[in-house]
Amino acid sequence: MFDVFQNVLAEIQRKIPENSFKTWFRDITLVSLDKKEGVATIGTPNVFLAKQLESKYREMIIDAFRNNHIEVNQIDFKVKANTKTKTTSREVKSDDGVRLGGGGRVASTRDLVKRFTSSAPSQKISTGLNSKYTLDNFVVGSNNELAAGVAKLIVKDPGGKYNPFFLYGGPGLGKTHLVQGIGNAIIENNPNCKLLYITMNHFYSEFINSIRANKGDDFVKKYQKLDVLIIDDFQMIMGKDRSQEEFFNIFNDLHQANKQIIITCDRLPKQIKTLDVRLSSRLESAGAYDISFPGFEDRCAILKAKAEYMGQEIEDAAIEYIAENVKTNVRELEGEFQKIMVTAEIKGMTPLEIINEGYVSGSVARRTRSVTARQVVEKVAKYYGLTVVEMTGKSRVANIKTARQVAMYLLSKELGMSTTKIAPEVGVKDHTTVMNGIKKIENDQKTNLQLRDQIDQIKEAIYG
Repeated sequence: MFDVFQNVLAEIQRKIPENSFKTWFRDITLVSLDKKEGVATIGTPNVFLAKQLESKYREMIIDAFRNNHIEVNQIDFKVKANTKTKTTSREVKSDDGVRLGGGGRVASTRDLVKRFTSSAPSQKISTGLNSKYTLDNFVVGSNNELAAGVAKLIVKDPGGKYNPFFLYGGPGLGKTHLVQGIGNAIIENNPNCKLLYITMNHFYSEFINSIRANKGDDFVKKYQKLDVLIIDDFQMIMGKDRSQEEFFNIFNDLHQANKQIIITCDRLPKQIKTLDVRLSSRLESAGAYDISFPGFEDRCAILKAKAEYMGQEIEDAAIEYIAENVKTNVRELEGEFQKIMVTAEIKGMTPLEIINEGYVSGSVARRTRSVTARQVVEKVAKYYGLTVVEMTGKSRVANIKTARQVAMYLLSKELGMSTTKIAPEVGVKDHTTVMNGIKKIENDQKTNLQLRDQIDQIKEAIYG
């Protein structure tokens, strides 16, 4: 068992930089491996390392086990006993009295989750779920309110009105958190529920392996027995015609039996090239729900919730600074938060002191550079192959009009300008035209992936 783990580590070492491997993997050990349940328990010297492995390398570790012919669906990180470490700036106790901060024996990541959130109970059947993702610690805002509301209704009635549940949106916006939160809540209500969370890539790998091993029937039966199937990153089905056909059959079997199907994707079904029209239609039969990027207040709420979950203290001014300057996705927002908190711990300073003293690096520092309205207009015009005069003129040609509206949107969202101030910058007189232009770009991004990518590229040009 432990020899296999050396092979797992060797494979990971080939995939990541040497410094990263030494930092995160040098001091970990395999505590136990339950092949029947597909659960591997890995020992770490401290809670911080456990959290980093959990957030950054969980999927890579699972893949490395599978590539060594060991089917692992769940990784538990356990802090070694008698290891002294400081995990937070305040001391709290878990349900069994184990100290979580201030030295002494440190609890595992699972203990921390149990302390700060309502996590799902441990299961005899491997579900592929991560217990840290719950509906209780999913921050609801204007960007995801409808999807979160439907999620709670699904928990009450799996396989009912909202089946299938199709959730779409850009990367790093919380889709995985929400659907795994649904799964954990369903299991909490019904521990005997046969539920599986799996990415589309893993589904594809399982299918191919079953064909090679002449066990296609076993593969189908595994999925037909499920009460709830959660498929993440469904867009990866593109170009996989045979697995698409198999998924279509499994989908029909489960749906006809009123079994709950939950799917995440970065786009609508009709935007997935080569997707069978019949499957595309059925995926949206109960509606498609999107998650968009959170507004400033929602970003602040996310950071405050993360600080509470981590048991860390951070000033409101520091939270507002991060929320104001990271405008890409929630993953990057939380990443910048974590970098600032780690730097603060290493230097023995508060997060706000770290920011004020100029220790900030990466996206926050990059995006706080002084950017003028004129620069935004110039970058947008250049991206669309136009001159500023052409873009801010009176032309109603479609590509020029789109460029003008994108400029309106970026001036509003990136620079916080009012519609009355934006109007003269883009060559329009009526501020209601600006309002309509901003709203159109906001709505179009939900379904137009090309436009979403264009705006991201323009942002990189502005802040690069």
